[in-house]
Amino acid sequence: MVQVSAALKYTLGRIGLFVAVLAGLWLVDMNVFLKLMLALVFSAALSFFLLRGWRDEMAGEIAEAAERRRTEKERLRSALAGEDQTPTPNPNPDPQTPDSQR
Repeated sequence: MVQVSAALKYTLGRIGLFVAVLAGLWLVDMNVFLKLMLALVFSAALSFFLLRGWRDEMAGEIAEAAERRRTEKERLRSALAGEDQTPTPNPNPDPQTPDSQR
């Protein structure tokens, strides 16, 4: 089964609600611009209630990605500042003999 991102599901859900509401309003006799504006407002209100789970899932994914970026940024900053805690292997195992004399 293909794993679909929460952002894609939520976006497609919002578009689907807009199209559904617009299709319902298309039967009403009024200006096209007014139909589009009403469809936008009604679909936004409906998505607030109907798509809550997908919105929360998307927010969680965004928070996880932000935390990963923050952690990686801190790790890179400490490595650049020379505060890296991982020991680096010594390329010269015998400190008495320089590399040029081997």
